[in-house]
Amino acid sequence: MPINDPSLDNPPAGAIRFNTDSRKIEVYCGGPVGFGTTTTTGSWFQIDSFTPNVGIGTTFAAGSSQGSGVRGVFGGGYTPVATNVIEYINISSTGNAVRFGDLSQTRIAVSASASSTRGLFSGGQIQPTNVNQTTIDFITISSTGNAASFGSLTRSTIASASCSSSTRSLNAGGGSNTIDYVTIASTGSAQDFGDLTRSQSRLCALSSSTRGVFGGGTPSAVNVVDFVTISTLGNAADFGDLLTTRQALAGCSNSIRGLFAGGYNPTGQNVIEYITTATTGNAIDFGDLTSAKSFLSGTSSPVRGIFGGGNSNVIDYVTIMSIGNAIDFGDLTFVQVNLASACSNGHGGL
Repeated sequence: MPINDPSLDNPPAGAIRFNTDSRKIEVYCGGPVGFGTTTTTGSWFQIDSFTPNVGIGTTFAAGSSQGSGVRGVFGGGYTPVATNVIEYINISSTGNAVRFGDLSQTRIAVSASASSTRGLFSGGQIQPTNVNQTTIDFITISSTGNAASFGSLTRSTIASASCSSSTRSLNAGGGSNTIDYVTIASTGSAQDFGDLTRSQSRLCALSSSTRGVFGGGTPSAVNVVDFVTISTLGNAADFGDLLTTRQALAGCSNSIRGLFAGGYNPTGQNVIEYITTATTGNAIDFGDLTSAKSFLSGTSSPVRGIFGGGNSNVIDYVTIMSIGNAIDFGDLTFVQVNLASACSNGHGGL
């Protein structure tokens, strides 16, 4: 779409165009786009819609195949007994998950995040002693093997939510309003980032390269969506609302859109909703999962959103930039998976 098109004088927030001058995809932000931003009128911002240098033994040049070879990794959870197993899929294909290795502990309700090289699994409850943990494990996503110790969160958590940019990982909630952060390329203990707008558990998280977004949760299921600017420190601000009030849902994103899927209140949900992460506002209906699911896991490539487990071993997928119902991808290695967590080396924060 030409940059001087008069129809773009007053576009809606979240509108997308192709700038023929720069040959880049751009999204329209209808106001401030982050903490410390002074812009009050709308502006167009460039979007990176590929993830270079990620994949299974593959190096991609900038602008090449979007999301080809991106790995999704699932760890921990109930199967229906607690497990420390880590498994993985190739998001650009379809098929069943394959064994990756083990977490350092048998934990449920961990949270996961990743850079293009490392995956982190944080917090959760160790089984069978039912003790909430501060543990952070890490893996190298392009390899296989057992997780190693990274450090500790500032507090013990269960059912917290994690998201990341290419450099920082954030962990939020899990029985408090606390947000922690770590630098993914290093190891060590987390530091305080700020606070959510309320204390929450069973929420989900997703990210762009600049923003971390947290949605849903409990106590008493909520439809609240918070956001932060990942590169700064500070408290979360209100983003908007989900269409449905629910907890134990899953989130994923590419660099443009964030998806929220499943959850329950008071029964399991099959709904998928989406937001444009560079703007603020309420979620919009996307489509449905293949069945009603809660306590499921979400992850993504730049092209596909993946949702696995949730009272089953089924993995669903959608095309993030379209709308419509999910399609069967394959199966996790266990018959039933709940309270696991997932990350990838090609999600929207990279």
